[in-house]
Amino acid sequence: MASASQIGECVSAARRPASDPLRTLLLLSLGHFTVDLYSGALGALQPWLVQRHALSLTQAGILGGLLVFSSSVMQPAYGVISDRIRRPVFVALGPLVAAIFISALGLAPSYWALLFMVCLGGAGIAAFHPQGSAMAAANLEGRRGRMMAVFISAGTLGFGLGPTYFSTVVSAFGLRKTWLAALPGLATSLLLASVLSRNNQPAGSSSSAGQWRALAAVWRPLAILYALVFLRSVVQITYAQLLPLYLHRERGYSVEVASYTLTAYLLFGAVGGFVGGHLADRLGGRRVILLSMAGSAPLLALFFLADGAPAVAGLLLGGLILLFTIPVNVVMAQELIPSQAGTVSALMMGFAWGVAGLIFIPVTGMLADHFSMHAALAAWTACPILGLLLALRLPK
Repeated sequence: MASASQIGECVSAARRPASDPLRTLLLLSLGHFTVDLYSGALGALQPWLVQRHALSLTQAGILGGLLVFSSSVMQPAYGVISDRIRRPVFVALGPLVAAIFISALGLAPSYWALLFMVCLGGAGIAAFHPQGSAMAAANLEGRRGRMMAVFISAGTLGFGLGPTYFSTVVSAFGLRKTWLAALPGLATSLLLASVLSRNNQPAGSSSSAGQWRALAAVWRPLAILYALVFLRSVVQITYAQLLPLYLHRERGYSVEVASYTLTAYLLFGAVGGFVGGHLADRLGGRRVILLSMAGSAPLLALFFLADGAPAVAGLLLGGLILLFTIPVNVVMAQELIPSQAGTVSALMMGFAWGVAGLIFIPVTGMLADHFSMHAALAAWTACPILGLLLALRLPK
């Protein structure tokens, strides 16, 4: 155990102004981990919420789609605002808002209340990401891939642990006590507000016209990057939201084991993002994207073609390789438009993910109602193949 003096030194270090880029990165990574802990909660809560409120799979898909809309599709709006202010307001408040409303889902008396809480919780998630990613990448030239991999992998780790965290809370205290899960978000927001309050984020363009001119100048490579993130996100987000329900209903897993499997899938993805950032600094972003798309497709297909351990291995390794590209896409976009780091980060991290989820989570639910969840989820393994063909058009 740490001594009292060691603990005091850690507390004193946390209270000093976070002017050092590495220290700021670590604090923001903690915030990213925490806010995405709540972002990953709904997938684990879906089986209980479906049972309690007698929801159809279409309604469950709409609920997931709304979370994606409020937490991801709306990120560019927060990115535009964060590029024009110099205080970490969104970074400090994001985990607090997400924690309060996502953790209150167990108290929702109706489906409409669920929709309302999901929308507000998602707003906290959306507010954090653009400003957090812009601040995390500032002053880290020469190692942006690796450092962005730390920040993004922290979020992916939180997203991966979210299902297990909330499943454990429900198993221990019951669905109506999910509000207890808000405590990490409250503590993290207090820490970020106290430590980062004196930090300024890099200022972007001060005018809307300047922002649009910067985006228009690089629209072609930016559009390819966006399409690649979109295709990856179709797989990533439909599995993240619907995998526990699929494993429970069609493969006979218990709710707890289904949540643990989702957590393992997402944790492997977190490792994949970390590895991808390091590979990008060595091999270049284009090669990493090609490797990711080519390597993930057959492994994900194995998950649907096999049973038992081989199927799970295919799912985990496929998720790991698929998420090689998470930090790569963000860094490439930020290097295209350094003055609009928050806006382009929102496009790559949130907007593409959000639009994919908004469309394909409800579509997957409807296809599952008419066919099966197995067929609906298996269809999206074609996305990495399309991504491979598209990545070949990236400039060398």
